[in-house]
Amino acid sequence: MKKTNPKKLEEFIRVDHAGERGAIKIYEGQILALSTLVKNEDLKKTIKNMKEHEEVHYNFFENEIKKRDIKPTKLLPLWDLLGLGLGFGSTILGKKAAMLCTASVEEVIDVHYKNQINQIGHDEKNLKNKITKFREDELHHKDIAYNEGACKKGFYSVVDKVIKTGSKLAIKISEKI
Repeated sequence: MKKTNPKKLEEFIRVDHAGERGAIKIYEGQILALSTLVKNEDLKKTIKNMKEHEEVHYNFFENEIKKRDIKPTKLLPLWDLLGLGLGFGSTILGKKAAMLCTASVEEVIDVHYKNQINQIGHDEKNLKNKITKFREDELHHKDIAYNEGACKKGFYSVVDKVIKTGSKLAIKISEKI
C-alpha cells in the first residue's frame, strides 16, 4: 500500500483550491456578461448550476487548506482577475465560445485530477474519493458544454489552445507558488 508524498499532497490541495476558485471566477465573469451585454437566461441558468458545483469543490479545498495549515497560492488575486476576464471575454464572443471555455478547462482538469488520483495513496482515502467525485462533476460540465454548442472548428480551435495552455500554466505555477 503506497502512501501519499507529503510535498505532493500540499501541492495538490493548493492547486485544487486555486483551480476551483478560478472556475467560480470564470463562471462569475460569464454570468456578468450574460446579465449585461449578452442576454441569454437559459445559458445563465446552466452556468449558475455548474458554478454551484464549483463552490462545493472550492469549500472542500478551503477547509483542507485551513485544516492542514497549507498556504494558498500567492497568485489568487491574479487568478481571480484572469478568471473573471476569461469568463466575461469568452461569453461576449458568443455561446459557442462561452461553452468552449468550460469544455477546454474541464478537459485539462480531467487529466489533472486523474493524475492526482493515481498518486494519492491509501492514507488519504477521503481526499482521493472527493477528487474522484469532483472529477466526475467536471466531466459532466464538459458534456453540458458540448451539448450546449462548444466546438473546436476554425477560430475556436485557437481559443481552445489558448485556454488549455493558460490552464496548464496556472496549474504548474499554483502548485509551487
